[in-house]
Amino acid sequence: MGCRRRFTSYERIEDVPLWIVKKNGQREAFDRGKILRGIMTSCEKRPIALEQVERMVDDVERVLKDGHPREISTRAIGELVMERLQKLDEVAYVRFASVYRQFTDIEGFRQELERLLHPSRDGLA
Repeated sequence: MGCRRRFTSYERIEDVPLWIVKKNGQREAFDRGKILRGIMTSCEKRPIALEQVERMVDDVERVLKDGHPREISTRAIGELVMERLQKLDEVAYVRFASVYRQFTDIEGFRQELERLLHPSRDGLA
């Protein structure tokens, strides 16, 4: 008579979750959408294609998952995004930096612009 059933197995990549550690120490699951929204906001009305933004988010996510422990600070994520934005569009970079670094006055903007305009002066003050 026989079994008359067929058994199969499927392999899949086990995705270990990535946890984000916020400034206040609180932890939450990685949310790609938050990075995408932050970058999209900073790129608003700039000549940047959606595909460029998506590639940037893909790159940041890949770096986070490939090269870091399973917990990473929001600061490290912000630095990764700013590195990429600075190369892509300086205006979008300054917009993102103003929120990320929480500029409270024009002096914060001035210092960031000085750093952008004169990169060789970094750390020399």
